[in-house]
Amino acid sequence: MSENALKVLYRLHNSGYQAYLVGGCVRDALLGKEPKDFDVTTDATPEQIKGLFRNCRLIGRRFRLAHIVFGREVIEVATFRGHHENNDEGESKVSKQSDHGQLLRDNVFGSIGEDAQRRDFTINAMYYNIADYSISDFAGGMQAIKNKEITLIGDPETRYREDPVRMLRAVRFAAKLDMHISPQSGEPIKRLAPLMANIPPARLFEEILKLLLSGQGLATFKLLSEFHLFEPLFPQLAPLLLQPGSRENQFIEQVLTNTDNRINTGQRVTPAFIFAAFMWYPLEERCQQLMVEGGLNHFDAFNLALNDVMHRQIQRIMIPKRFSTPIREIWQLQNRLPKRYGRRAYQMLEHPKFRAAYDFLLLRGQIEGGDLLELAEWWTDFQEADEEQRKTMLEVLREKEGAPARRPRRNRKKPTPKV
Repeated sequence: MSENALKVLYRLHNSGYQAYLVGGCVRDALLGKEPKDFDVTTDATPEQIKGLFRNCRLIGRRFRLAHIVFGREVIEVATFRGHHENNDEGESKVSKQSDHGQLLRDNVFGSIGEDAQRRDFTINAMYYNIADYSISDFAGGMQAIKNKEITLIGDPETRYREDPVRMLRAVRFAAKLDMHISPQSGEPIKRLAPLMANIPPARLFEEILKLLLSGQGLATFKLLSEFHLFEPLFPQLAPLLLQPGSRENQFIEQVLTNTDNRINTGQRVTPAFIFAAFMWYPLEERCQQLMVEGGLNHFDAFNLALNDVMHRQIQRIMIPKRFSTPIREIWQLQNRLPKRYGRRAYQMLEHPKFRAAYDFLLLRGQIEGGDLLELAEWWTDFQEADEEQRKTMLEVLREKEGAPARRPRRNRKKPTPKV
């Protein structure tokens, strides 16, 4: 249990408010997993919560939340949500929906029972009461855990229309918890998948990180594909994955397998690498198209394709510049890695993104084989070689590819000054 979460719970309780842990932390504790995020729910309004905590900030437009900040840890506190009421009492009492049924504003406060009905899945509607250390299960969450089933609370189609991201959450929980989506909760997803186009690109970026960087990325990818949710997220890549066993499928699955292994062994991963992989084959296809239709050389076509593919992807998922810049570097270095003469090989080793670009090349080589694999293996050997071995490797490469031998520098003698 987080000590900071306990501080929040007890301060709310001692101030006369109801205070509960809710959602994933309760679910994970019951599953024997270590909770990572601790969410609190209460009958106190956001303004009342802010009055109790100096380290509190209020966020959110669709639904107001309080974030209690303890250094790097943030405890999220939400007021009990209630049923929608269309009245004129002010923004805090009304909700607003789009023409598609999506909730645009949801500042409707209510009781704990109403809050449970407004939760998304049964496994997330369990409340731990700090007053008596009991767990309240309003929607059959414990039984769902026993059945290993992800079930939506309420009418699935209505709930998905309220917030289409719930479809992604269903897939994420099923992969993360090794459960299955119940038939009634899974049936509408394929029909409603196009509603993902209504979600802001910035919000989708955060959801993609949760989906693919959870340690179950490969299982999540397969479920996204099964429920037709992958195409709205990566519309350029999805058509290239229609053929089972294609190089594109093999490449994506290997990238996700490697990422899962790194995450599950405590190693560092970067979203830039995954996004670079997911857009690589669309980039290659667009580059070839520009060369054939526009008569451009590879260099110009590649750079134009790079901008086109990135622009189209950002329209669906907003990739921050801190990741889009490394993605571009990984791609551009794929064209520089074959150029190894002179000092180029040594300069490449010193490039900040060399390791990521090399790993990317190695994966491509393992999938496609041929000259690409030979190039990747050369760079593997070059990194491990000592200085003399590197010089020999470069000379052998020069002779093999018929490049002109380097002329040794002549030591020019300074002219003798005339007396």
